[in-house]
Amino acid sequence: MSTNGIFITAELTGPVGAQVRDLQRRFDPKLANELPPHITLLGSSGAGPIAPDTPVATIRAALAAVGSQMPPLHLVFQQPLRFIGRDLVVLPVDPHGPVRALHERLKTAGLSCAVARYPFTPHCTLSFYPQLTAESLRALLAVRIEEPFLIDRLRVYHTRAPQAPMHLFDLPLSGIV
Repeated sequence: MSTNGIFITAELTGPVGAQVRDLQRRFDPKLANELPPHITLLGSSGAGPIAPDTPVATIRAALAAVGSQMPPLHLVFQQPLRFIGRDLVVLPVDPHGPVRALHERLKTAGLSCAVARYPFTPHCTLSFYPQLTAESLRALLAVRIEEPFLIDRLRVYHTRAPQAPMHLFDLPLSGIV
């Protein structure tokens, strides 16, 4: 399936980002080579990608208000889960609270988005491409990452699969708690 649209992500950094990257390299090297570990905030679930012909200046202007109003998010992963009927294992975050507020602000920032195929399910993907064996599935579902992590910036990408995503810009979350 080809994709052509603009996505908003939050890259995982620090020890949690390194731990997730190691897991991706072990279980899904192709995924690990595409983008750094991240949570997609707009483009896959809850709201589809931003229209690909939207000028970058328009996107930046629409997101500037969101970034200046939203403080950095302190999050923690829940237990891994496998999406029903798919060989896709993810580390979910609570879809309520601050990550939901950020998603809703992005969704209502005045940008034209495609219709989402799935409800908002914020997560970081551990395994996407390979067919999982019983052993690899057990190992992935046994993962526990309990350390909190910080999301303090948004990353905006234009994705034209099968080409590599093109990074457009970053935007800090600088609002006051």
